[in-house]
Amino acid sequence: MILLRRLLGDVLRRQRQRQGRTLREVSSSARVSLGYLSEVERGQKEASSELLSAICDALDVRMSEVMREVSDELSLAELAQSAAA
Repeated sequence: MILLRRLLGDVLRRQRQRQGRTLREVSSSARVSLGYLSEVERGQKEASSELLSAICDALDVRMSEVMREVSDELSLAELAQSAAA
């Protein structure tokens, strides 16, 4: 089963790592606890739209860019899942 929260977490983590930023830096800027941000990045927690907006602002990336990347990954995962079936 493809979990949207895992794909979203992967995209957010990659965005943060591309910028060479730590979880602590982004969590502070987004005003979210470090532990919660870590759980979002690992796909263990669902990010509300408000939280996602705060994280995107902290990363200085448009939410539409993040969602586009998630959508692309979802498409690839669905294709792989269909091929395996």
